[in-house]
Amino acid sequence: MDTNAVLDIGLQGILVAGMLSAPILITALVVGFAISLLQSITQIQEVTLSFVPKTIAVAVALIVSGHWMISEIVSFTRMLFDKIPALIGGG
Repeated sequence: MDTNAVLDIGLQGILVAGMLSAPILITALVVGFAISLLQSITQIQEVTLSFVPKTIAVAVALIVSGHWMISEIVSFTRMLFDKIPALIGGG
């Protein structure tokens, strides 16, 4: 196993982690921004106001993109298991 293989697997792992976290993070960012904008327009200074809508939006994002997320992580794991013989040096 050489350093290029390790770097390739690490890069692919980071990319998969970024792809899997993107729907949740973007949803939380958009909802948080919208609530903050609403708070600044109405001058409501309640810190905990964005918690419930953000939690609901993240739950909906998980429900909508959950199947895709699971299939991506399963395909990444299968790809890693398929690479084991080549990494060990047997093929």
